[in-house]
Amino acid sequence: MDYKGLVAGVTVFFSVFAEGALFHLGDGHAIQGCGEIVGTGVEISLDIRFTVQVLKGKTIGWQRGESDTHWFCIGNARPLDQALQHATTEMLAMLTKDYGLTASEASLLLGQAVEYEVA
Repeated sequence: MDYKGLVAGVTVFFSVFAEGALFHLGDGHAIQGCGEIVGTGVEISLDIRFTVQVLKGKTIGWQRGESDTHWFCIGNARPLDQALQHATTEMLAMLTKDYGLTASEASLLLGQAVEYEVA
């Protein structure tokens, strides 16, 4: 999952669908455009520290993240409009289930504040 917003200090939440699932981290980029339109960024090696924690009982449909300034949801599908719908649906679910907004309140907030980025 290549997304230029996954940088130092960002927390990422992944769905886990199999007991004993493994985690792989790699494919570092010195720079990468939005959408990785030619199929790659400028690949580099990485020296990185990270922690993994399993949040038992927490269910999410798509990957989510938090930075100092944003909450985000990542949809991954083809065609692109399906990925956009996945990310929007996941953000609506996050706002209602995790933050207690009604569906109407969450929709109004998304309508005013959502920012989409092609990853």
